[in-house]
Amino acid sequence: MSLQDKYKELTNLASQLGTTDLEVREQDNVLYIDGVVKTAEDKEKLWNAYGTIDPDYRSADVVMNIKVSESASKEYTVKSGDSLSKIGKEFGVSWQTIFEANKDIISNPDLIQPGWKLKIPTVL
Repeated sequence: MSLQDKYKELTNLASQLGTTDLEVREQDNVLYIDGVVKTAEDKEKLWNAYGTIDPDYRSADVVMNIKVSESASKEYTVKSGDSLSKIGKEFGVSWQTIFEANKDIISNPDLIQPGWKLKIPTVL
């Protein structure tokens, strides 16, 4: 059984969580899993899944390099006259990036309200 077969449940979970830049490769009897997840909770889910497969972490056959993108953001409070484009220019990101990071708050990117606290992703 290959390591990719052994840890298929783990790599499938990484895909289901929407891990970006997901790279899974096997080299010298070690499975390397790299990527960026949205939250620390998602990263914890991956480690828990790994712990289920190898409870004592004795196999030493997986290296997970998982980063969290959520921690790489700033908070911005919308002011009167702001637009996502204007905010994006200030922080060096596109308005689409801000919109994607705040879909829980923003339903229409053309209608933002003063006082809203937006997450501004920073470039990794």
